[in-house]
Amino acid sequence: MKCYTQVYVMNSLEAVETYCRAFGADVTFEIKNETQTAYAHCELSVNGEGILAVAEAPEPYDVSVIHRLKWQTMTFNAFELGSTESVKKAFDVLKDGGVVVEEIHELPWSKCCGTVIDKYGVCWCILI
Repeated sequence: MKCYTQVYVMNSLEAVETYCRAFGADVTFEIKNETQTAYAHCELSVNGEGILAVAEAPEPYDVSVIHRLKWQTMTFNAFELGSTESVKKAFDVLKDGGVVVEEIHELPWSKCCGTVIDKYGVCWCILI
């Protein structure tokens, strides 16, 4: 069995570009809506392994509230990125327009870890 997460975000086309930049991912499967303005379903992979599915949120939501409250309803752990540089790159891409929950720091289980809520309202814990 394989399991990865699907996120529902506003501006899904832009979000997919952001996540591909952050994690060096490729779009491996996509279905856009009838007007071609959003993803009905999109799958991202790194080195051939599925990591995330993305779709347009069915209802609008207020990202500013999520950012203001640093609301972490769910956190996606992106781990085994391989290097401090990879963690910092992903963190920098995802914090653009988002809110930093925890700056990059060392933990007993990871020498490089940071938590950010991106501009789409998705919370990420990024670590080596």
